[in-house]
Amino acid sequence: MATTPELTAVNTEAAPAPVGPYNQAVLAAGVLYCSGQIALDPATGAMVGDGDVEAETRQVLANLQAVLAAAGTSPAQVVRTTVYLADLADFGRVNALYDGVFGAGVAPARACIQAAALPRGARVEIDCIAVVGG
Repeated sequence: MATTPELTAVNTEAAPAPVGPYNQAVLAAGVLYCSGQIALDPATGAMVGDGDVEAETRQVLANLQAVLAAAGTSPAQVVRTTVYLADLADFGRVNALYDGVFGAGVAPARACIQAAALPRGARVEIDCIAVVGG
């Protein structure tokens, strides 16, 4: 983790490496701001799912959980998510898998947006904000 006086970069090999000038997440004053994750395999950098939105969603959620764990937090501490879909018709299938990760306890606040295009031809991208610590 790289650190400045008030910011800590969070990166883990258990999630895909950033493909630009950003970090997987940044911790600031006990709040973790996670970059959007698409369905990249952390080991190969290749897209997972061959266009299957459910397979992509499972990988996206696994990537997010890896980043959360690297920062010492979990889905139960997520307070806000944004879900980006290439097609809002996929909402129900994505939502069912999302619920399996974020549905217990106090579910996070959320926005869901249809995007004209997502990186690498992804069908789903999710980012989140979580609290770290007590």
